[in-house]
Amino acid sequence: MQQRTFGRLKLSGAWHADASVVGLGCWQLGADWGDVSEDDALAVLRAAHEEGVTFFDTADVYGDGRSEQLIARFRAELGDAAGDIMVATKVGRRADPFVADTYTDVNLRAWVERSRTNLQMDTLDLVQLHCPPPAVYDMDPVFDTLAELRSEKAIAGFGVSVETTEEALKAIARPGVVSIQIILNAFRLKPLDEVLPAAAEAGVGIIARVPLASGLLSGKYSRDTAFAENDHRNYNRHGAAFDVGETFSGVDYETGLAAVDELKAALPDDVPLPQAALRWIIEQPGVTTVIPGARNPSQAQRNAAAGRSELPAGFGDAVRRVYDEKLRADIHPRW
Repeated sequence: MQQRTFGRLKLSGAWHADASVVGLGCWQLGADWGDVSEDDALAVLRAAHEEGVTFFDTADVYGDGRSEQLIARFRAELGDAAGDIMVATKVGRRADPFVADTYTDVNLRAWVERSRTNLQMDTLDLVQLHCPPPAVYDMDPVFDTLAELRSEKAIAGFGVSVETTEEALKAIARPGVVSIQIILNAFRLKPLDEVLPAAAEAGVGIIARVPLASGLLSGKYSRDTAFAENDHRNYNRHGAAFDVGETFSGVDYETGLAAVDELKAALPDDVPLPQAALRWIIEQPGVTTVIPGARNPSQAQRNAAAGRSELPAGFGDAVRRVYDEKLRADIHPRW
C-alpha cells in the first residue's frame, strides 16, 4: 500500500515518519461501538496489517486503555516486524474535570507514561492531544511540555486531534506540531477550504478520522437500524456524552440516509460506497492517512482495499453536490 510522509516528523529525525494511506482507527477495539471480544480485536489488527496497513490510531481512553493494551499484544506477536508499524495514541480526555487547567506538566507526563506502559513502548511514535478544550491551543506551557517529552525520547512527535477547523489552524501554527487529526469525509468538507492547504504548506500531516461518518457512509444502515445501548451511535446521537460531531459527523440521521442514497446512485454497481468514500478522502491533496475503524477482519480488509482502488469518475462532483444541497447549511458553520 502507498505510504505518505509526515513532513515535520521526518525533518525531526523520527524513526517512523511514514504512514499507509489507509490506517486503522482503533476506537472500536476499546469501547463505545458495542462489544468486541479480545480475539476479534486481535483478528482485526492482524487482518489490517496483512492488507498493508502500517498506521494504527488509538487513545488512552478507548476502553480505559484496553485498545492500547490490545495493540501492545499485537506488537508482541509481530516481534521484529513491529518496527515497521506506526502507533499514534491520544491523551487528555482522562482529565477530570475536562478543562484547560488540567493540562499541566504533571498530568501530561502521567498520561504519556500510562500510554507507554499500556503500549509497552519506550518511545511513543506519535502522541496527540485528544480534542482538548479550546483554551489549550493558546497555552504555551502545554506545547513546551510536549517538546520536552520529545527531547527526552518519551515521544517521537506530537500532534493534535481537533474538533473544528479554527482549532486545526491554530495547531498548525505551532512549530512543533507534526499532525492534525480532523473529521473529514463526504459529509464534512470544510477542512478542504483552509486546513488541508495550510497543513500541506507547513509540512503537517493530516489524519482523516470518522471517514465513514460513524458507518452512515457504509450504506448499510436504515431507519430501522438499532444500535446497542453502549454504542455511541445510540447514546451520543444528540451530543449527550461528547461533541455531537463525533457521531454521524453531526449529520441528522434521516438527512444522512437520504444523502447516502444519492451518493450510491452516483456509483457504478460494482463499486461499494465505503470504498469510494474512503478513496475520495485519500485523493484530497494534503491528506496523509485515513483511519476507518473495523469491528471484524472483513471490514478491515474492505477498508484497506480503498488504498489500492481508483476514484470512480464523477463521484467527487456528486459529493460536492450532495453536500451543498443537503448538508452545508447545517454542517459548515459549526465545525
